[in-house]
Amino acid sequence: MLNTVKTIALLGLTLLACTARAEVPADYKMVLLTENFPPFNMSVDDKNFARDDGIDGINAEIVREMFKRAGIKYSLTLRFPWDRLYKLTLEKPNYGLFSTTFTPERQPLFKWVGPLAKTGWVLLSAPGNNLTVKSLKEAGQYTIGAYKNDAVSQHLESQGLAPVNALRDQENVKKLTSGKIDLWATTDPVGRYLAKQEGVSGLNTVLRFNEAELYLALNKDTPDEVVQRLQKALDEMRSEGFIDEMIGNYL
Repeated sequence: MLNTVKTIALLGLTLLACTARAEVPADYKMVLLTENFPPFNMSVDDKNFARDDGIDGINAEIVREMFKRAGIKYSLTLRFPWDRLYKLTLEKPNYGLFSTTFTPERQPLFKWVGPLAKTGWVLLSAPGNNLTVKSLKEAGQYTIGAYKNDAVSQHLESQGLAPVNALRDQENVKKLTSGKIDLWATTDPVGRYLAKQEGVSGLNTVLRFNEAELYLALNKDTPDEVVQRLQKALDEMRSEGFIDEMIGNYL
């Protein structure tokens, strides 16, 4: 009788384990989206569309290794604009988006894996422009350029500012140097990297107003097991020094 009870108990535990794993089918595959956001993710040929091996960057390398270790299949596509990718990830199950800045306002909208990297939010002025401001409130008297639906732009809007949003952050480099905007609200070091690509150097940091972390944002219907396996893989990579190595390769 005791053996029978033990056998039933073991069968029950096995069934529970199988049920937990069954949440993610063997053919499960995620659709990952990203954009040109150098040096974190970018197309090899500098175009606004790329797939899989045509995409590199610090976070692209981290995400690839993370999915490999977690044993989860995926496809990776770089597209434009960010606004569309953001909405697709909100709406479609099994979609993921990086590099997405984590904010309290965004927290309930996605499931999160990270952080992949840390950044800062800055207001930049054109070379030779020694404009100074002590706060975002004070900056509000100037024309500020930003990137549509980017976390920086969303933050400015939440503070009552009205940034002039561009569909490509690169557009703000020419707007800044031509005087169409007084300040460029962007992410550091991304802004300087983009400016360098446009042949512009010597931008001035007028105000550093936030520190931020970049994550992989997953549609809310993503199975918890997927989130847990990815986070575990990322944590292992960080403890092994993989993350620092990737950063060192690009910066």
